Amino acid sequence: VQLQASGGGLVRAGGSLRLSCVPSGSIFSTADMGWARQTPGKQRELVASIAHGGSTNVADSVKGRFTISRDNTSNTMHLQMNLLKPEDTAVYYCNAKISRYTTYWGRGTLVTVSS
Repeated sequence: VQLQASGGGLVRAGGSLRLSCVPSGSIFSTADMGWARQTPGKQRELVASIAHGGSTNVADSVKGRFTISRDNTSNTMHLQMNLLKPEDTAVYYCNAKISRYTTYWGRGTLVTVSS
């Protein structure tokens, strides 16, 4: 299984970006999906997740600014990021959890927020 993440880039503080993630194969409809981010020297931080049934969780650090969604028709997960802050700068990784023991990770997309 491969996860293709896209949508990262450079944006000014206060701006918006929309990340997308498309997994290969036919896992999307049954996988719990999510986004995590990581900066050098820090642990990977879970940002948001969305279950295969649609329930969502968002980290307190991004609550009210980031929205996670999934489109089961196009097998795509999105992370809409608004009111971006410099501290949101990180490599963002999408993941797909298909069982208690198996989670796949994408290669990441870089988000840079300038002040």
